[in-house]
Amino acid sequence: MQDTDVRIRVARPEDVAQIAALFADDALGGHGDTTDPKALPDYLSAFARIAASPNETLYVAEKHGEIVGTFQTMITTTMTARGSSSMIIEAVQTRADCRGQGIGALMIGFAVERARAEGARLVQLTSNAARTDAHRFYQRLGFAPSHLGFKLKLK
Repeated sequence: MQDTDVRIRVARPEDVAQIAALFADDALGGHGDTTDPKALPDYLSAFARIAASPNETLYVAEKHGEIVGTFQTMITTTMTARGSSSMIIEAVQTRADCRGQGIGALMIGFAVERARAEGARLVQLTSNAARTDAHRFYQRLGFAPSHLGFKLKLK
């Protein structure tokens, strides 16, 4: 069911602490996110880099003035497919107590419409292999598990 009280908007600097809290509450993510105030400058620095990029956008889902979800999009152009552009959706997170309310579907639907508006050829995302619920969710929204991803951690 879709929640009509939720609106998607571009994130602002004052949202950063709440966004970090969404990620800190995710035990499966394993990214070392925290609500420790000493880490806030790191998050603000990342936010500034994202906000300065013409190809990246950080969004929040807001309900009654509270941040209940977030996601980031990136437009990338490659030489394949005759120089087409694709949208990558990254860092999708819905607040734990708000899951199952249609917020994730609203965020992904918003991103897909933005991709269409940008003339993207496709939308892609990756998901942690352990997130089987998320895999079912993305498949329900029409995404197909067509590729195998690889990562090399540098830090």
